[in-house]
Amino acid sequence: MSTSELTNVIARLDRDLRDSVVSLSVEEAGFLVDTYYRTQDARIRAAHQAGQLNKAEKKHEVIEWLSTQDHVLENRVKTLLDRWTDSQPVGIWLKSICGVGPVIAAGLLAHIDIERAPTAGHIWRYAGLDPTAQRKKGEKLKYNPDLKRLCFLIGESFIKQQSRENDVYGKLYLQRKAYEQEKNERGDYKDQAAAALANKKFRDETGTKAIYESGKLPPAHLHARARRWTTKLFISHLHDYWYRTHFGKEPPLPYPLAHLAGHVHKIDGPE
Repeated sequence: MSTSELTNVIARLDRDLRDSVVSLSVEEAGFLVDTYYRTQDARIRAAHQAGQLNKAEKKHEVIEWLSTQDHVLENRVKTLLDRWTDSQPVGIWLKSICGVGPVIAAGLLAHIDIERAPTAGHIWRYAGLDPTAQRKKGEKLKYNPDLKRLCFLIGESFIKQQSRENDVYGKLYLQRKAYEQEKNERGDYKDQAAAALANKKFRDETGTKAIYESGKLPPAHLHARARRWTTKLFISHLHDYWYRTHFGKEPPLPYPLAHLAGHVHKIDGPE
């Protein structure tokens, strides 16, 4: 078979895959998402090792070829997930959000069952975003680690988009971070700082311990708080849209709005 014939065969196979991918179940789509991230992790590790070999002038062309193949596989899986999410109304909405691509959208669709999530809080807990859900020693995980990692990636992706004109959540992250910094400077988190000192070991030379000892939270802690708040807000908006699309009616109000007097107003999400 000539090179051009082989290329045509591969192209035809790709077309067949793109046509059939819409019939994937959510479990199968989840497998593709996991494959994408496993391949990405392997490529990053291989690139680091290849860099070390290159410095030692021991890098072989086979190593470079392998890295290229991982990148090709990543892109093909991403293309398939893009096609699959195009067949899902919620997937189309997700990809309209600045910072959410086909892999993240597919991961959310694969890991969240709207039939088992009457409120956004159910998704928060399942994603490990509920700080009150403490795990005791010997207990099974109370959250899905894959969804938790996905939510971390979502938050970081939003932060990277904050300078784009169509960004929503990156700018909300900045607002929340400023709010957290103001509370921190006021000493509102001194109890949390004391708890961190009591529960964790810190090396004196890092400077982190001194910040906690001053009754404040370090910048990385404030970043994590603002990122988590932004991600939870996004999940609330996702739940709102998904619930209305799936059940054809308005979802229940978030608990704070329904039950706590004087709570802040609801922040509406993109339509």
